[in-house]
Amino acid sequence: MKPGPRRSISQADIVDSAFEILEQKGFAAVSVRGVAAALGLTPTAMYTYFPSKNALLRAMVEQVLSTLDLDAARHSGTPWRDRLHALAAELRARLAEHTGAIVLVTSGPLDGPHARALGETLIAGFTSERMPLADAARAAHAVRAHVLGAAALDVAERPGEASVAAERTPLWTEATAYPLTEAAEALGADDDAGFAWALDRLLDGFATATAAPH
Repeated sequence: MKPGPRRSISQADIVDSAFEILEQKGFAAVSVRGVAAALGLTPTAMYTYFPSKNALLRAMVEQVLSTLDLDAARHSGTPWRDRLHALAAELRARLAEHTGAIVLVTSGPLDGPHARALGETLIAGFTSERMPLADAARAAHAVRAHVLGAAALDVAERPGEASVAAERTPLWTEATAYPLTEAAEALGADDDAGFAWALDRLLDGFATATAAPH
């Protein structure tokens, strides 16, 4: 009979261990058995905490979202657009903190308490601007899609930046086939300012649609 763990294990310990595996070995390596082995638990013992891999992944998503300052986003003392910008930037930053987080949050429905609280905050903010509920829900979805898309592109640009930059250096002098793309890259069109600009254009579109007669 194998000895049990030397210390008590909490759900937080399990989630932390799952994040270590995610960052070291990738999303495919995160499993109930893998986390159990890392913590010295039997798979059966792990199932008392998380009955399935999906439950474990859901808990990991919830941990990522749990640190968002939704109270600040709900505060009515500042314009909703400013609060939304801060919340979107914060969510993007949270996703950047963990390698593999973007794969994690797109691995299943965002239906945990913190995920629902984020959605509720977004919808409430848009309805406070006199947007009909159905439109507010669509706007909230569009904002989430914008942030997740930007975070995914952040990840795509992150690994091997130095080597990628070296590969982009032309080996001979020749007019580039993609002059506009290279000029945009030189201008930093995809930086934080670009992220905020795109969000503003989304919000401008929402405002125009809301103001239009139905």
